[in-house]
Amino acid sequence: MQRQFEVAQPDQVYASDVTYIWTQEGWLYLAVVIDLCSRKVVGWSMSTRMKAQLVCDALKMAIWQRRPTAGLIHHSDRGSQYASKAFRRLLAAHGFKGSMSRKGDCWDNSVVESFFGSLKQERVHWRNYQTRYEAQQDILNYISIFYNNYRLHSTLDYMSPVDYEKQLTEMKEAA
Repeated sequence: MQRQFEVAQPDQVYASDVTYIWTQEGWLYLAVVIDLCSRKVVGWSMSTRMKAQLVCDALKMAIWQRRPTAGLIHHSDRGSQYASKAFRRLLAAHGFKGSMSRKGDCWDNSVVESFFGSLKQERVHWRNYQTRYEAQQDILNYISIFYNNYRLHSTLDYMSPVDYEKQLTEMKEAA
């Protein structure tokens, strides 16, 4: 991708990564899939383990919700989960192209890193999760209600991801 984060249409390029959230029960791992056009989180998965299934489930959710066509580029870091046979098979089964960051270069996936920073600063760091379930419910609320629908992005001319996609659809229909 060479840090080309501006994408003209939805469902052309997705970016993914995994982060971790502390709870009193132990770590909770969160994988997300973000559409680079609208910055919308289109897939996510949470688990107590950071295995390939975590990232596969997040991508499967994005596929189920969005129905992207073959040729989509899926960008991630070089984590073993994204290099796994299971994940590569999932990409191939849908005709997606895999893209990976350069070794040790977090800037290559800065859109997802920025999302994780927002999630942690705006929500997670203000909480003391007693259970993983409590954390899951709070993070689900943040993503599906606040972030996608209301959080404004300077990259999107201070629109939310949902509003930005609506505007793109309206412009396409008017053309």
